[in-house]
Amino acid sequence: MPNYDYECQKCGKRFEVFQSMNDQKLTHCPTKTCDGPVKRLLGTGGGILFKGAGFYQTDYRSSSYQAASKADQGSPKSDNPATTPSPAATPTPKATPKTTE
Repeated sequence: MPNYDYECQKCGKRFEVFQSMNDQKLTHCPTKTCDGPVKRLLGTGGGILFKGAGFYQTDYRSSSYQAASKADQGSPKSDNPATTPSPAATPTPKATPKTTE
């Protein structure tokens, strides 16, 4: 059963009511001196937390796949072009302008 937030249009009081989804909306302020009309406020709801194993695709992988993945993570990768040194570039000689005398 959810909690619903209401606000009185007359006195401005905000309050929360624990009621069934099938119950009728409240129409009057519960304050005895006010008894003004109330409006149900939109709530954001509660956040959902997933704790524990079994919520991700990788949690259901086979044990042989997990063992191969761990072995692959431990070995260094030498075929990565970003980590291999590149040959040193030889500087090109600059052209000198010819002078005519």
